[in-house]
Formats: sequence, C-alpha cells, structure tokens
Amino acid sequence: MADNNHDPYSALRSKEFALFIIGRMCVSLAIQIQTVVVGWQIYDLTGDALYLGLIGLVEAVPNISVALYAGHIADKSRRRTIILVCLGILAFCSFALLTFTMDIIRQPNTRLVWMIFSVIFISGLARGFISPALFSFMSQLVAPRQYMNAMTWHTTTWQFASMAGPALGGLLYGFIGIKTAYTADFFLVLISIFLILQTKHRELPAAPEGKAVSIFHELTAGIRFVFRHQIILGALSLDLFAVLFGGAAALLPIFARDILKTGPEGLGLLQASPAVGAFLMALFLAHRPMAKNAGRILLMCVSGFGLCMLFFALSRNFFLSMGLLALSGAFDNVSVVIRHTIVQQKTPEHMKGRVSAVNNIFIGSSNEIGAFESGLAAKLLGVVPSVIMGAVLTQIVVMMFLFFAPKLRNLDMSPPGAEG
Repeated sequence: MADNNHDPYSALRSKEFALFIIGRMCVSLAIQIQTVVVGWQIYDLTGDALYLGLIGLVEAVPNISVALYAGHIADKSRRRTIILVCLGILAFCSFALLTFTMDIIRQPNTRLVWMIFSVIFISGLARGFISPALFSFMSQLVAPRQYMNAMTWHTTTWQFASMAGPALGGLLYGFIGIKTAYTADFFLVLISIFLILQTKHRELPAAPEGKAVSIFHELTAGIRFVFRHQIILGALSLDLFAVLFGGAAALLPIFARDILKTGPEGLGLLQASPAVGAFLMALFLAHRPMAKNAGRILLMCVSGFGLCMLFFALSRNFFLSMGLLALSGAFDNVSVVIRHTIVQQKTPEHMKGRVSAVNNIFIGSSNEIGAFESGLAAKLLGVVPSVIMGAVLTQIVVMMFLFFAPKLRNLDMSPPGAEG
C-alpha cells in the first residue's frame, strides 16, 4: 500500500540541498561531455579498442590510490572546502583539454593522446578526493529520515546529467566542433563552483571518545566497517562484479562507428540512453520508493541489466540498441538508489567519508577498471563476443548472491510499521 504521507519532494525543500544537487548536476554534465568527447577523440586518433579501455584505467588508478586517504580527509576536514578545491582542479583539467585541442594542428597524434591521458590522470586524483566529500557533505544537508528521498533526487539529477551530457557532447562535437564541446565542459564546472559557494560550511560530526589510534588504523576504518556489515559488503560487491563484467560503456565508440554505422552524434545518443531510462526510473522511485523487499528487487534488477547488455551486443539496429541501453539504465538506477541508501542509513555520521571512500573504490573498480577490462576483452575476443561473455558472467554473479548472500536477498528497508 502506498504511503499517503510520503512527500516525494521533502529533500528538495531544503534550499542548500537543492543548490548542492544542481551544482553536482552541473559538474556531472561537464564530466559526461568530457567523456564522450575524449572517447571519440582517442578512438579517432588511434583506432584501437585498447586505448578506449586505457582511458578508464588511467582515471581509476589515481582515483582508487587516494580513496582511503580521501575518505579520512573527508571525516577530518571541512567537506565543502574539499569539494571546492577539487572542482577548481577539474576546471583546470577542462581548460587544459581545451588548450591542447586548440593546439592540435602542431601536435603529433601519439603525443596528443598521452597529453590527454595526463589530464585524465589528474582529474582522476581530484575525483578520488571529491567523491567521499560530496557523499558525506550531502548527508549533512538533510535529516536522516530524508536519506532515501535525498538519494533518489541526487540520482535523478545525476542521471539527467548522464542523459543530457553525452547527447550534448556528441551534438556539440558533431555539429559545431570539439573546441565548443570542451568550452561547454569548462564553463559547467565554473557554474558548479558558484553554486557550491552558495552553501554554508557544516561542522564536522563528533566522533565517539576513544583511545588514540594510528593513522593506518584511521585510514582502514572504513574497510573494517564495510567488511563487518554483510549487507553493505554484499550490495557493494554485487555492483562491482555486475558492472565489471556486464558494462560496455567503454566500447560504445566502436559500436557507434563500426557496428551501428553512426557518427559522434549517434555516440552521444547511445551514451545518453542508459541515463534516459535511469532518469525516468528515478522519477518513479521518488514517488514510489522500493523499500519493501529491497534485496530481491536489487538482485532482479542486476539480472535485468545483464540481459539488456546481452541483447545489446546482438543488436544491429540503432534504435533498438538505444532502447536496450535505456532499459539497462532503468534497472541500474534501482541498484544505485538501494545501494546508496543502505550506506547512508547504516553508516555513522563521523565515518561517512571513509565508508564512502570504500564505496568509491568498489565503484571505481567496476566502472573505470571495468572499462579497461572491456577494452582488453574486446582486443582479445572481439567486441561482440566480449560483451556477450560479460552479460553471461553477470547472470552467474546474480545467482551466486541469490544463494550465498541471504541477508542481502532478504533485505527490507520499509520504515517500522509501514504496510506492504
């Protein structure tokens, strides 16, 4: 039964939370534009699937390397300050890509590729520090009872950026030019900085009194916490393996140009398609949260994601491929909302930076390292067989969690006293 007292806009009634997620949306738009432009540019310069995978690896290595320290800093320093410093670095990276591209005529292809990779490496460092700060700062802008609603709207705006960003990047690149696309990337980061500046600092939550511990103990506290809580560990592990094996985002430039016979405009639409489905699902979840039987729903949606990728690999019709990617995004968004809500609800406030850092390691592993795995598998097996194999492995992962993770399978996040 639906909760007649449920307010689907409760988190948005906080002005600072609204400013925060709009600023987060702007930087996500910038990142998505940059992703589609860099992907097409690298494939255009090299014609090699492995280089597309390297984009993810070059970003993942610094991101994951600093994650534990970044989580520690997010719990010990002002989170808003960390966010603003990292946004400044991302703005510098956007401007550097624009500058390199303006000088493209005088740069050999191989040199330009490694210049782009160097910028991606720096942006990976910044994103490693900003992720736990964003996650933990957001929880300070709303009441605990609003966490699921806040996460739903957070993912709604993020998915909107993921939907609009690739399409905008592809259209700008295809119809106006690469310089305009990178310019839009740069100015969106500046807008994000302006909006975050409109929020106020929040005092750090007090940690429980205890004996002094080493810096190593502090850095690894998030890992110990996650591994002591089977539901959190299960949700993170399920996402890691499913996206690691089942994702094909890094190979979309190949599908666009060589299989579906389209240009950068088509690539932008393909990359936007998962976010279209995710955005629509996020709007649905804002009004009809899936708290009851959340564990079973989570497993079903991950399985659905894998099936979508299987049929996408076999599709030779551009619009069918778009539809399958959109459906995969809808399934994936349910997983995102449930996973983030689990972490927000079950993590003490003074540890959210460090636990978010562990979450970031899992997500970085599944997305960026998954991109490298996709590029390497495509190089060894071929593009279509590699995606089919990944989709099959995703189903195997779901079956393993179904039988061997009973706490996750039986998870119910309904409020006490809520009716089904």
